[in-house]
Amino acid sequence: MYKKNSLCKDKRFQAILIANILSSIGSGITMIAIPLLLVMQPNGNKLFGVVMLAMTVFSFLITPSIGYVIDKFSRKKLLLIGEFTGFLTIFLFALSGFFSDYATWHYVALYGIGSLYYTFFYPTIFAFNQEVFDSKVLHSLNGMMEIQGQLSSMIAGAAASIMLTKWDIQWILVFDCFTYIVAFYFFSKVEYVKTKSLSNEHKPKIAEGYHFINQNKRLSIFLFLSLMPFISVMLTNYLFPIYLIEQLKASSEAYGIQNMFYGFGALLAGVFVPVFIQKMGNEQVILFTVSAFAIGMSFIIYMKWLPLYFLFICFLAFMNAATRVARNTFIMEHIPNELVGRVDSIFRLVSLAVRIVLTVWFTYLASSNDIKNAFLVLDILLILSAVGIFISYKNQYKKQLLRFRRIS
Repeated sequence: MYKKNSLCKDKRFQAILIANILSSIGSGITMIAIPLLLVMQPNGNKLFGVVMLAMTVFSFLITPSIGYVIDKFSRKKLLLIGEFTGFLTIFLFALSGFFSDYATWHYVALYGIGSLYYTFFYPTIFAFNQEVFDSKVLHSLNGMMEIQGQLSSMIAGAAASIMLTKWDIQWILVFDCFTYIVAFYFFSKVEYVKTKSLSNEHKPKIAEGYHFINQNKRLSIFLFLSLMPFISVMLTNYLFPIYLIEQLKASSEAYGIQNMFYGFGALLAGVFVPVFIQKMGNEQVILFTVSAFAIGMSFIIYMKWLPLYFLFICFLAFMNAATRVARNTFIMEHIPNELVGRVDSIFRLVSLAVRIVLTVWFTYLASSNDIKNAFLVLDILLILSAVGIFISYKNQYKKQLLRFRRIS
């Protein structure tokens, strides 16, 4: 029986953890610095919004192909290619900064490179972890990865706030290059043998992912609906700053404090949710956390006292991270590894499509000073998702799960 301390002693996990932390911190610092510099350009707010939307659309278009590549080729080689490509491109931009001033297009390109890195890296490391580690350790693995992700984000935020006042952007990029190359080294140290693919080469690239979803409709609906807390968090990255400044009349420092509370809540989820999964099971944890997230979001716009608002942010962060840990573990346990890239890419595709539509809609509502209705729309979707998960699980899900287990 695998224990968390056994996982921590695993040299493969140690190497992956160090590589992941370094690449997350390096790219995280850059992706904090670049948007700030971009916003400072003429018409920066509008430009950043256009660039962010354009990259989301581009990610939507390439996600199915990424899923196919992840299933087709060695995940370790893909991670190494990603780290080396990140190093090379950032190095070239850093080098140019020592010979000439950066223009707006440099910041746009750097933001695009960072977005593409995230689009490629996260599904690859997800499939890689599923392939490398035993199923008995997956709940602990995902809990530890959640803790690592939140700690890396907090460190990146703190480091960026210092570096932006002390360093020129080219030196920040040099630091980013260093983290990429060290991450490359640690990923190269992971012992890895690619599992033989069971892919049917006569089908189109993405067809097997769609076929799996079509054959497991209720299972897939359950997983689609459980994405809603994550989608909501991505959208509230746009809504919360506006709500804080315009509705709560808070200072800009309040947003930094909010991020601290969010990080703390997500960290707690990484610590405790693996225990809940062992006691309750992934399905019950997902059902509970999505419902609790929907309830929390229902009350957030009524929190006019900042300390209480921050506590609700912590609560939402815990429930979102808990859903993610349970959902990732569930996918790793029940979707075949040779298909997980393509199946997961379809889930990500739907998530991106929903985010694109809602981002455009919420931007219109925010420009009309109608931010509360944006939260109302989000809350209705969350409640419907929670109800859908409950109905799916209660009526047919158990039978579908038993059938799927026999197939796998």
